[in-house]
Formats: sequence, C-alpha cells, structure tokens
Amino acid sequence: MTRAITTQWRNLAFSGLILHEILDHPLEDETPQARLKQVGMMTVLYSMNQAHQKLTLSSIMEITALTRSGVKETVDLLVKRGMLDETIVKNSMGRGTARQFEISEALLEKLSSFGAG
Repeated sequence: MTRAITTQWRNLAFSGLILHEILDHPLEDETPQARLKQVGMMTVLYSMNQAHQKLTLSSIMEITALTRSGVKETVDLLVKRGMLDETIVKNSMGRGTARQFEISEALLEKLSSFGAG
C-alpha cells in the first residue's frame, strides 16, 4: 500500500479508537460535552504528535486558542483515562517546569492491534 493510504488508514483507525474509548467508557459524573471536548482534543494532539510538535499546555493553547484552564481541564481528563502520559520537564526558558504529554503506549498498542500502527 502507498504511504498516503497507510497514513489515511492509521488516522481513521485512531479516530475510531478514540471515539470508542471516550464515548463508550464515560467517567463518573462526566458530561457528554466533556467527552466531546476530549475527542476533539485527542484529534488535535494526534495531529500535533504526527507533526513532531511537543505536547505542552502552551503549545496546545497556541494551536487551539483555548485558555490554559480550558486546555488543562480536558487534558487532565485524558490523563485520568490513561490516554495521555504526563511528565514534568523544564519550561522553554529553562527556569521553571512545564507539563509535557505523550499519547500513551497502551493507546498506541491498541491502535497497532488494528493493523494501523
């Protein structure tokens, strides 16, 4: 298969996987709106990841034009679900700390089980 088709299949498989994981497994006291925001956020984060961009609160804010608290609220739910892994790194100034995220290995393993990894 050509690379373009393989990429399309991988993107489609990822979309289906996150829809299944988020919509079919709601967290306690979670609203439908919160789940929809998580689906959208995972789509943005996957695109950023594919473009080799760092997944930090600041970079996500820049892409989405959301406030820090808006990004944090949704990203925290994705971390709670185990869809994102969080690490603390030095910020861009090198003085403080920043939260950096990665799509979890468990989620990527599920994706590869679809033959899309």
